[in-house]
Amino acid sequence: MVKITVGKNEDKQRLDRFLRKYMKNAPLSRIYKIIRKDAKINGRRAKEDYVLACGDEIVIYMSEEEFASCCAGKEPPRSRRQFKIAYEDENILAAEKPFGMLTHGDRTEKKNHLANQVVSYLIEKGEYNPRTERTFTPAPANRLDRNTTGLVLFGKNSEALRELNRMIRERGYVSKYYITIAKGNVSRPLVLKDKMEKDSMTNTVRIKGTGEEGGKLMETIARPIAAVPGYTLFEVELITGRTHQIRAHLAKAGHPIIGDTKYGNQQTNRIIERKYGLSTQFLHAYRLYFERGSGILSYLAGTEIKCRLPGNLQKIKEDIFKE
Repeated sequence: MVKITVGKNEDKQRLDRFLRKYMKNAPLSRIYKIIRKDAKINGRRAKEDYVLACGDEIVIYMSEEEFASCCAGKEPPRSRRQFKIAYEDENILAAEKPFGMLTHGDRTEKKNHLANQVVSYLIEKGEYNPRTERTFTPAPANRLDRNTTGLVLFGKNSEALRELNRMIRERGYVSKYYITIAKGNVSRPLVLKDKMEKDSMTNTVRIKGTGEEGGKLMETIARPIAAVPGYTLFEVELITGRTHQIRAHLAKAGHPIIGDTKYGNQQTNRIIERKYGLSTQFLHAYRLYFERGSGILSYLAGTEIKCRLPGNLQKIKEDIFKE
């Protein structure tokens, strides 16, 4: 017989999902057999969709040896910290993602990505222990492309991560702002509304009109900060958060981002690369504003988090927009 007490980072999960994460090596058929025949919650049988609460006691009638083999797993690989911290409290962390780093791991990079670096940092601080937190890992609530720099929000506990995910997903909670330089001279804000379809084969998106069938709605507001012949410095507000949204939307509007090899202007990009050595998009997530908070994160209402441009992008901006 094995006993598990549900912790604060484990509540509000369905029983079956909890056990699948806790007993990672057990086949799915074994998990559901345990639920049907070999487990009780607070002394009673429960169905797979039972929602756990902090303090619940799960008793599983199996040997400790079998249970240990079902739960055996590797700790996340440690990764040297390469990010800066723009904001941190007991619930959230705002990391400054550097150029060239993935937000999440993929098949080509399983160790040295931002999510893993943040987890390693929290382990070193003693705020996260993967040996005891079997079903929760601190994770990002938003993501940036590999070559886009700037702010990424992490939930440090399950309740905070749930709230962050909801606040990012729903309007009226978190406003996201980027700095970019685009081709062309613009003097008035661009309010862009279209639909998009993603092409997984080429990892690009195609812009469609709002009246066309299919596709996901995307909405972007680009406000000019400064302009010189040939270039405009924009503050861009993301109303929705689609793949490559800012890059594709500005290109469709006739103002592609400098350095952008997927959606940019080749001639402009050649000039920029020769002069500044920039071969990827000039795009930086520099500001987050919490219009209101929610639940455990209610205290964040009115909070603004900022992140400076990386040195190379700052030099390009200063050179193009000389005062």
